[in-house]
Amino acid sequence: MLEKRRKKNGERGGDNEEFDFDGEGDGDISGQMWAQSLSRSLEEHALRRYAVSSSVPNVGLSNNSWIDDGPNYGDKSRGGKSQASSSSDDKVKLLSNGLLPLEREGKGLLLKDSGPNMRVDAVRSLGGNILVGVSDTDEEREELPNGNFIPAHNEMTCGATDPTRRHGSDSASQDSFAQSFRNETENYIQDQKQGANACEPKTSIALPEFDTCSVGIMGNDFAGNTVEPLSASIHETLNVEEEEVRKMIRECLDMRETYVYKEQVAPWEKSSDAENSSGINGDPFQFHPLEATEHHFRMEDGIVHVYASKNDTVELFPVASATTFFTDMHQLLKIISAGNTRSACYHRLRFLEEKFRLHLLVNADREFLAQKSAPHRDFYNIRKVDTHVHHSACMNHKHLLRFIKSKLRKEPDEVVIFRDGQYLTLQEVFESLDLTGYDLNVDLLDVHADKSTFHRFDKFNLKYNPCGQSRLREIFLKQDNLIQGRFLAEVTKEVLSDLEASKYQMAEYRISIYGRKQSEWDQLASWFINNKIYSANAVWLIQLPRLYNVYKKMGTVTSFQNILDNMFIPLFEVTVDPASHPQLHAFLMQVVGFDLVDDESKPERRPTKHMPKPAEWTNEFNPAYSYYAYYCYANLYTLNKLRELKGLPTIKLRPHCGEAGDIDHLAAGFLLCHNISHGINLRKSPVLQYLYYLAQIGLCMSPLSNNSLFLDYHKNPFLMFFQRGLNVSLSTDDPLQIHLTKEPLVEEYSVAAKVCICYGSMSCFLLWIIFMSLLVDVLQVWKLSSCDLCEIARNSVYQSGFLHAAKLHWLGDKYFMRGPEGNDIHKTNVPRMRIAFRHETWKEEMQYVYSGNARIPEEIDF
Repeated sequence: MLEKRRKKNGERGGDNEEFDFDGEGDGDISGQMWAQSLSRSLEEHALRRYAVSSSVPNVGLSNNSWIDDGPNYGDKSRGGKSQASSSSDDKVKLLSNGLLPLEREGKGLLLKDSGPNMRVDAVRSLGGNILVGVSDTDEEREELPNGNFIPAHNEMTCGATDPTRRHGSDSASQDSFAQSFRNETENYIQDQKQGANACEPKTSIALPEFDTCSVGIMGNDFAGNTVEPLSASIHETLNVEEEEVRKMIRECLDMRETYVYKEQVAPWEKSSDAENSSGINGDPFQFHPLEATEHHFRMEDGIVHVYASKNDTVELFPVASATTFFTDMHQLLKIISAGNTRSACYHRLRFLEEKFRLHLLVNADREFLAQKSAPHRDFYNIRKVDTHVHHSACMNHKHLLRFIKSKLRKEPDEVVIFRDGQYLTLQEVFESLDLTGYDLNVDLLDVHADKSTFHRFDKFNLKYNPCGQSRLREIFLKQDNLIQGRFLAEVTKEVLSDLEASKYQMAEYRISIYGRKQSEWDQLASWFINNKIYSANAVWLIQLPRLYNVYKKMGTVTSFQNILDNMFIPLFEVTVDPASHPQLHAFLMQVVGFDLVDDESKPERRPTKHMPKPAEWTNEFNPAYSYYAYYCYANLYTLNKLRELKGLPTIKLRPHCGEAGDIDHLAAGFLLCHNISHGINLRKSPVLQYLYYLAQIGLCMSPLSNNSLFLDYHKNPFLMFFQRGLNVSLSTDDPLQIHLTKEPLVEEYSVAAKVCICYGSMSCFLLWIIFMSLLVDVLQVWKLSSCDLCEIARNSVYQSGFLHAAKLHWLGDKYFMRGPEGNDIHKTNVPRMRIAFRHETWKEEMQYVYSGNARIPEEIDF
């Protein structure tokens, strides 16, 4: 092949075309210098005109002024549209995602794509050795006997062989590379004169013009530079299919905007007098009377309709009908199952993941130095919120054991239960179980989840029964019992006291309303007020167990409409006239969310567009998850509109979703919810995962809980979601069943940061647990850095329902602003560089989806 090229060059350029690079003549030396200078000029020309890397879609080269001089994301000089030209190089344009990667060589940097991995080669000079700055690739090269390598196929340039790719000490190898480069250079110049194409893809793809954007890498010292997202620009459509995908993604995002409830006036725009007038900042146990209004409401077809007065017929707060919702949900399910949409979203998600890894590769040290420069703050003294924890399991099993023993020792004669026609004291209850206080231990208590609970939600729920006895659960873990929940109130106040002692840990506890009768609300409110349960470190959510089929078999309800009446009519009554339920009014000041709970893995039928109305749902089958979700959403939407009108705090829909079961649950959650708990099934749907990323829906994830029920820890997608930029936080879920230490939230973070996977005896497993509890460094699997943990903690505060005043104190005075402007490293310990990267990457994706026409608000969604 080389001989043919030499003959061809000889025909073109005559005898002077042959050069002997091993010779000592002046002509040889000048020829070599000519080749080097020509190579440098070509490289500089290509770098100047096509500052492009093919390793990542839509990547440009720029300077690093954003780190030193502050963010300048709107600088349009960083990415410009390539001008048309008659030269062959001008026919090479940026390739969008999914097309063949191109390769561009700069004077000091060479980036190549190798499948899902990336390789960055820093070229020192022509004829010098190649310094590999970054290498994370599976490319295989054949090694020659002299120590050189034959380049892999995808390392070859398009139309020309780079002589600086491999240089060894062997002169023959140098001759071949130098001669090849010389001949190819002459061919290139000849082709320029003839107007021929010097480089074209192997597949016949029409390449349109694109703007360079997304990421800038510049400079000869790669380790000291920063990968930064550039300002968004409009990308021309490659083909009809890509535009169809973007249009469908936009349709899904716009659909969500029509459903999710948003307050008309953001909390940071309200005056402090408005909060004081509603009683938020006053005594939490004091009823602050508010004037009743003339609003009239009535339940129709499972949804409460509100009118200005009893005689009015115009509905004040209309909400989308059930038929409309199920039609939209089916359209969403159709979009997420389309092959082209799945492929495109998977590609974008992989791009986001690799982009974050590249960011860490370049900027991890700078982030660490920025954290060091922030005085006082570290992971332990920044605010962290346990965004998902069930109240009945808020203590660990050792805490519960100590409490039971203390009550058995101090109050053995307290009458605690009515069973089998007689009242029993606490001592008599334990005697009937043939137990004494001395016999009790953690193993006998048997409330900790083990391998027997995996994929057995029924057995997991039985772990709420101490010693396997439901009567002990009724005595110690219920608030509607013979002693009016006094024991549960006392242990709750002990947990709240521990929470306050930690100072920087907060929690959102979820407590149940079952919907069996309307008086449940007043009973729960009186339990809170009478026992004075309150902490500045805790807020509360109401959870509705999806147990209609159980109540139907018991004869407690006759239709699904009964559950909706019992759940929402008292809430509308107390909102219209707070004096009608004074304790409930005071309790609702601490309630920030509404949850749906139960085993999601139970099989269910997908709802049709025309479902039976709640009053018509009289069969013994449990309604589907999305059926529950819609009717809870519709009533909460109307309730929140009314409460906002009266200056009262609102209640957001934040259900369990995506822990198991069908993908329908996540589709309904995307349309209706502010944030969700778990969401691990998003790993099965790249389209929904991408939609959750674009909408920045909060995911309150609990990897240790999932490890006991549905998904092994090392398979948990938490790390992948975090790297891709989803809005994730860590939570404990059930400390009673899962955790061992006094600070379960810190335990959750420590295990996530440093995990040791043991495959051995039970003693090894117990030793591993002890090490994790004591925060001993072991084999790192996820390798979360301090910056990562602080970012996750910051996300948890944003996802929580704490008051605006609290978030101002915890996050900074401008926490509601998007991007680095809303971050205060002296409060969050998260470097500005990390927030800027996350924000600009998200803006880039939004501009990509909306073809450059996305409207990016300056403030966060609330």
